[in-house]
Amino acid sequence: MGASDKLLGGTMLLAAAVIFTYYTTWAMLLPFFDSSSEIHNFFPAREWAVRLPAGILLVGVTAIGTFVGLTIVRENRKKAQRARLRTA
Repeated sequence: MGASDKLLGGTMLLAAAVIFTYYTTWAMLLPFFDSSSEIHNFFPAREWAVRLPAGILLVGVTAIGTFVGLTIVRENRKKAQRARLRTA
């Protein structure tokens, strides 16, 4: 494992930690602060704390479903082509 792999892994881990901390503060800790507090200026509306992950989840599930579906269709085409070649 080279240094570039360790650097990439460390960068990804740092990004994940920052995103997790930001989202946790936004979704779970922000309601405990007074609405006139300056901390509210650093975050979007709270409704997006639900909409954003739901949208990401929807896109991810759609991408996985599309990949699996296309893989199944391709494998079935290969099997059908092999069967045609055997009978010909």
